[in-house]
Amino acid sequence: MDTMIPLADLQPIYSVAEVDRALEDGAAKRNEGLKSWYDRMRELGGSRYIIKPSTAAALDDLYETSPNFHAVIDDLRKYLALAVAGNEAVQFLPMLLLGEPGLGKTYFAKRLAQALATGYEFVSMSSLTAGWVLTGASAQWHNARPGKVAQTLIEGEYANPVVVLDEVDKAGGDARYDPMGALYGLLERDTARDFKDEFIDVDMDASHILWVATANDDSAIPEPILNRMNVYEIDRPDADGSRRIALAVYREILDAHRWAFPAEPSANVLDKLASIPPRDMRKLLLDAFGTAKLAGRDHLIAEDIDSRKLCGRRARVGF
Repeated sequence: MDTMIPLADLQPIYSVAEVDRALEDGAAKRNEGLKSWYDRMRELGGSRYIIKPSTAAALDDLYETSPNFHAVIDDLRKYLALAVAGNEAVQFLPMLLLGEPGLGKTYFAKRLAQALATGYEFVSMSSLTAGWVLTGASAQWHNARPGKVAQTLIEGEYANPVVVLDEVDKAGGDARYDPMGALYGLLERDTARDFKDEFIDVDMDASHILWVATANDDSAIPEPILNRMNVYEIDRPDADGSRRIALAVYREILDAHRWAFPAEPSANVLDKLASIPPRDMRKLLLDAFGTAKLAGRDHLIAEDIDSRKLCGRRARVGF
């Protein structure tokens, strides 16, 4: 398989000259927090890395470890091939991953960011009660601060991070401060180019952000938001897919540590893991590795996977 060697250019995100002008404005002089953010923006400069793929094979590993997301990856491969052909950053329409809880939707988005070698930002929409969490609150308000989008672009290294809007169907709060309202402009590239955070009040280019939303039910999502997205219905993995996911989780844990366990578990262990909801695989595997070590073993046996620890709650499929 080709090695994924990402390429990077610098992409202007905001004008430092405009930040300088804002610093001279009365609002910055009256608000020490706003002045600190402007000073930080000047220090970091107005450009961020924009990551471009060097090979269309960048998603091959993701295809293997996320078997129930093949339809999504098939479309992403098209965008990737075009990006490689044009020596440019990947662009794709905002996507909505729709399905029952625990199908690995958020985990997939994080792995996608890793595959594309760009940044990753997670926003729990179920905890959002107002649009200012995404787009900032006016500096006139006490304790106001920038929203998630401006913070990501200012403090992050990348112009094109993957931003996950988790459980977008559960966004709530006062209708006057609709947290979904900010998305109407952000999900459209033309309007996102001139994004203005209410707190920062300086034009920023948010058009390169790669948006991935997750939801259990699309009926609560406004139609204009759905129309801005490619919607994918995600199914449960089949038995073979569950084994592949289990192996991927096993290897991912080992890659993060220096434990002397084999690169693959035995067939019995893999079969038992595959029978467990993928959301719980990581927790039970970590427990199993500890059980094996206490028993003086550098390999797992099926009995190390203690599924009784899932009793007392309803098991769900997914990560």
